[in-house]
Amino acid sequence: KMARVFLFLGLLLGLTHQISGQSLELPALPYDYSALEPSIDETTMMLHHMGHHKAYLATLNQALAALRAESKTKHLAKMGIDTLLQHLDEVPEALRTAVRNGGGGFVNHDLFWKSLAPEGSPQNAEPRGNSPLGKAIARDFGSLLELQNAFNTAAAKVFGSGWAWVVVDNASGKLSVMSTPNQDTPGSTRGVSVLFGLDVWEH
Repeated sequence: KMARVFLFLGLLLGLTHQISGQSLELPALPYDYSALEPSIDETTMMLHHMGHHKAYLATLNQALAALRAESKTKHLAKMGIDTLLQHLDEVPEALRTAVRNGGGGFVNHDLFWKSLAPEGSPQNAEPRGNSPLGKAIARDFGSLLELQNAFNTAAAKVFGSGWAWVVVDNASGKLSVMSTPNQDTPGSTRGVSVLFGLDVWEH
């Protein structure tokens, strides 16, 4: 249910992934692996967190280590991941794919986990119509149902691996729905913030 993500939106709008120390660590989930059953089972959660998410992190950390090793690129390794993904054209070609896929996969999955909440939790609530988010949804989509329909349509059109997203234009505040292939992330586009996303292929 999309309703379960909305109370996280204020958090996600300000979410950045800073690089501290020599490498990033895999963030713990904000709930147990079984907490989202029956929507997502425990085995699937463990596979995607300890398997896929961790693998993207390993790829990213290897790329960051390579960037730190060269005086011409060490400044790139000091950027937050979100900022680094916005400067892919400055990353050496030999490392660009690893940063794009590893960094995108790391950020996308971190956003995804934080977009979800167990049934019955305080975070599982629809936005009120008179709240800033409720007003934005009514303005840009007409209703929560229309937003859900647009989101579901975007997800259904993804071929193979990819993501469906709800994003906000930082300048205008306008909400929109989009999709990206593989581990590309809307966060790599300057001026756009991700509200929440769905890992389409596996989920």
